[in-house]
Amino acid sequence: MTRTIIIGGGVAGLATAALLAREGHQVCVLERHSRVGGRAGTITNDGFRFDTGPSWYLMPRVFDHYFELLGTSTAEQLELRRLDPGYRVFSAPTSEGEVSSITVPHGLDDVAKTFERVEPGSARHIRDYVRSARQTTEMAERYFLYNTFRNWRFLLTPEVLKTFPRLVMLLMKPLQRFITQRFHHPVLRQILGYPAIFLGTDPRQAPAMYHLMSALDLDEGVQYPVGGFWHLVERLRVLAIENGAEIVTDAEVTKVLTRRSGQGLSVSGVKWRDAKGAEHIQHANLVVSAADLHHTETALLPPEARSYPENWWAHQESGPGAVLVLLGVSGELPELEHHSLFFTDDWDVNFDAIFGGNPSVPNPASIYVCKPSATDADVAPEGAENLFVLIPVPADVTIGSGGINGRGDAQVEEAADRAIDQIASWAGIAGLRERIVSRQTIGPADFARDYSSWRGGMLGPSHILRQSAMFRAQNVSKRVAGLFYAGATTAPGVGVPMCLISAELVLKHIRGDHTAGPITPQASSSGSEPGQHV
Repeated sequence: MTRTIIIGGGVAGLATAALLAREGHQVCVLERHSRVGGRAGTITNDGFRFDTGPSWYLMPRVFDHYFELLGTSTAEQLELRRLDPGYRVFSAPTSEGEVSSITVPHGLDDVAKTFERVEPGSARHIRDYVRSARQTTEMAERYFLYNTFRNWRFLLTPEVLKTFPRLVMLLMKPLQRFITQRFHHPVLRQILGYPAIFLGTDPRQAPAMYHLMSALDLDEGVQYPVGGFWHLVERLRVLAIENGAEIVTDAEVTKVLTRRSGQGLSVSGVKWRDAKGAEHIQHANLVVSAADLHHTETALLPPEARSYPENWWAHQESGPGAVLVLLGVSGELPELEHHSLFFTDDWDVNFDAIFGGNPSVPNPASIYVCKPSATDADVAPEGAENLFVLIPVPADVTIGSGGINGRGDAQVEEAADRAIDQIASWAGIAGLRERIVSRQTIGPADFARDYSSWRGGMLGPSHILRQSAMFRAQNVSKRVAGLFYAGATTAPGVGVPMCLISAELVLKHIRGDHTAGPITPQASSSGSEPGQHV
């Protein structure tokens, strides 16, 4: 039996544990905190329960496929509710102080009608845009997202050869230019460009390939897993245990152990420290680090074992950091949908502040607000609302840490105060600040401390072209046999669906499976033999 240690019990770590345990590995997950979940965490304050990480349920086929690999289904594991409308976009109030917003409905037909009302003639363009996005999504899922890039014969398939010129165009053209060539209204352009933030980058730098994201929210629609993403974490934890994995919390890995043989370095286990400070050595045939890749490479491995040493990171671009504001508010907030976006008129200024040469906390900021209490009564006391506010900022630990009831560091609390006033003004919510009964902030320094996050970023390396697909750090060590990587900081990228795929990529590497597409689910585990693939 293959003894496998997984470092980190976040989404990727738990997802990998479940797959490898089902494969027949003897799996032990070591999680440094007292609970699993990682960035997909949860906080309970004053009767409110806040998710502290992901909140958009997109790419449902990825979830469906992952659960099928474990012999179950999304329907068995999650209760999903369709959001209609999907979200609302607020712009700065008019000169007379009137609220200015566009509500994005569920379903492409209604989306097209909305676009047509805002920009006459755009209905046809949005249908074409989404059709292109849908085709690109299918290509990505079939040939790129689940690909270990160990075998390049997939490039010779008729479908890839036929679309190759278009793929090159989509990779080389910036997303923002791709959008502005088709749409003129500034807010419609923002609706199509904002998914770049989900990818940790700026629509001026993201490849147009990522217009595929618009097929997810405008065509497939937005859903919500009841219980939030914390419930998803719980289901992954249970599935890992049911398939035979052991999960040890309060277990901080301090070193990945290697040994040298005639064929080079290979992994031999890990050293870890428990809550009482006692050191442990645990041997293994394989190690999968689902921790931040920078931390794994520069802190857990000796210099000779590093595939991505510190000087490699000097040439990488981080995604944004974040100031998170968790608010419990008395009374109802009908002005806000489950998801609301607040976009500044000139959001290029925002992106320059976050990604430019002189980074600073944007003021005003383009922000995101989630009100899960619109859909889930269990996240707030009766007669109150739960707000999760995300303010993108530079990935910079000097911005500081958050705190409870305004006791965080100055830059974090100032950004939170401005965001609260902005939400009140732009959405027309009278007395919002006075109605706040619970408040907690989280800053970049918290991400660095709690998750060993590179530069305090909230996501990981951004999805600019040179950090996407085959150009991104892959899931297997170049220097140490038996060492693998999973999670948002490695391939295929950021976001919960990508973390699930990264777990599958680890399994494919271990199996020696270098086909381009996802593994075909099997009725039951059959050891280490690869199954059929698409």
